[in-house]
Amino acid sequence: MVSQLSTNGEALRLFFTEDIYFVNEAFINEPVMIEAPVAKSFTEVPAEALIVTEPQVAFKAAIVEEKIEFKFLGKNKRHILILVNDDQHDVSDETGRELLRKIVKSVNLTADDFALLNYAKYSNTSFALLKEYFNSGVVFAFGVSPSALGLAVHPENTIIHEGVVKLIFSAGLPQLNEDANGKKALWGCLKNLGL
Repeated sequence: MVSQLSTNGEALRLFFTEDIYFVNEAFINEPVMIEAPVAKSFTEVPAEALIVTEPQVAFKAAIVEEKIEFKFLGKNKRHILILVNDDQHDVSDETGRELLRKIVKSVNLTADDFALLNYAKYSNTSFALLKEYFNSGVVFAFGVSPSALGLAVHPENTIIHEGVVKLIFSAGLPQLNEDANGKKALWGCLKNLGL
C-alpha cells in the first residue's frame, strides 16, 4: 500500500489554500502595546484590555471616550445655548454682564430657559459636541468665532442655520457694548429670530 504522507511543497499547496501563520505561544499571553492617534479626550485603557487571548494574528484595542461635563449657568429648559468667551471672568466684566442681561430680557428669556457657558474653559470643544450635550435649537455666541467651533466662516450678527440649529455670532460682550452698529444689527437679528 502506498503512503499518503507527502513532503512535496507543490502537493501540499493543493490542500492548504489559506495562509498559515506561525504564532509564538509566548507572544499570546503578553500584553500588546498599540498606539492609537491622540484624540481630544480619552481615558487610559488598562493593559488587560489589550491582551490577545486567542492564538490568531489579531489585535484588540479598547479606547473609551471620556464624557465631558460642562459647568454652565441656567436650566436650559428651552434648549438655548449662550456662549461667552472670557478667560478672566466667569461670564464677563460688569458692563458685559449688564449688556447680556439686556439682551436676554429683550427676547423674554429667563435663566430657566437657557444654558450660559463660558467657552474659554472649553476652547477645543466643537459645535457638534455642544449641540449634542445641550440639545440646542438656538445658539448665541459672543466672542466665539464659527471657526473655533469647527464651522465655516459666517458674518457677525446674522442668523445662520446649521441643520435645524439657528446660530448668531457676535463680538465679545465688552466689545459689543462699545459698538453701536453691532448692537443695532444684533437687535435686528433677535427680532427676526422669533423667540
